[in-house]
Amino acid sequence: MKIAFTGGGTGGHIYPGLAIIGALRAVPEFKEADFFWIGSRKGLDKDIVPGSGIRFFGIHTGKLRRYISLQNISDIFTIIAGFIESARILKKEKPDFLFSKGGFVSVPPCAAAALLRIPFWTHESDFSAGLATKINSFFAEKICVSYDDTVRFLPSRLRAKAVLTGNPVRDVFYEASAARGFEFLGIPPGERVLLVLGGSQGAREVNDIVRSSLPRLTANFTVVHQTGASTKDDGWNMPEGAFAKEKYISMRYIKDEMPDVLACAALVAGRSGAGMVWECAAAGKPMVLLPLSGSGTRGDQVENARYFSKKGAALYLLHPSAAEFADAVENILQSGRLPEMAAASAAVCETRPAQTIAALMSRRFAN
Repeated sequence: MKIAFTGGGTGGHIYPGLAIIGALRAVPEFKEADFFWIGSRKGLDKDIVPGSGIRFFGIHTGKLRRYISLQNISDIFTIIAGFIESARILKKEKPDFLFSKGGFVSVPPCAAAALLRIPFWTHESDFSAGLATKINSFFAEKICVSYDDTVRFLPSRLRAKAVLTGNPVRDVFYEASAARGFEFLGIPPGERVLLVLGGSQGAREVNDIVRSSLPRLTANFTVVHQTGASTKDDGWNMPEGAFAKEKYISMRYIKDEMPDVLACAALVAGRSGAGMVWECAAAGKPMVLLPLSGSGTRGDQVENARYFSKKGAALYLLHPSAAEFADAVENILQSGRLPEMAAASAAVCETRPAQTIAALMSRRFAN
């Protein structure tokens, strides 16, 4: 059996797909399956996917924008090129099935699969369906969604295809060790940790808010701050202001150790991309979310943040000041809400979405 995967551009599309492949390999009928991935030749996909031992085919990819831009014209030709490349790859590899993890990268392979009559499913990570998912859904056999309310964002004639699965998270986040996290950070076990995720590429607003809040934050927490791989070494290790410097740990990027660092955190703060909030839920971590909002975003992070807030797992703030952020963190701690928020977070990811999808695919191939 040969199964193709597609999607990418960001880790939020890549890692859930890898989680599904890992879950499929644990199912007897897929143990000997040949998996390969069609992704962006310029995105994170080309590094992350081969690094996981999966064959990778890079294609040209254009972005699907909802706003007027001259790049929309040039990207039409790039998308057409990606479609032709995808069709060539699929004709040569002849997969039995294609699974799309969404994102603009996935549209040409899904369109090529539809033309070649290769069955495929598509998955949406966010609360509302993105444009790529909406396009792919017209030809998909099944639409996997992470939230029950996502179905209402689909056209009425497509809703019968939808199935609630949750957003897949890699097993390492369920099996992480807080003890290893404390050891990696070089702090005593049991230390109260506030983990701040500026994102793999950095989030200046989050970084600035946290930096300005350090005098108050370090009074109650050891602050572990991932500033982002794109941030320059401009003094992040020596922030300004009077605060307990031994209680502030700054790193540009935490990679393989992230599951263990997350496991030892008492509270997590950062953006509310689908990957981040679902990984926190898998680890049962309460969150303070600062969703990306405004022009240039379709509002998916705000929707994700509202959902986890309604579930009692998170508190979200839109463009807060440093004082408002510090107030929110202190209020959560002083009110004693950390345990109940942690329980609510774990309840969101009570079942493992990747295994749910693997079981659904197993039943599909058994019929």
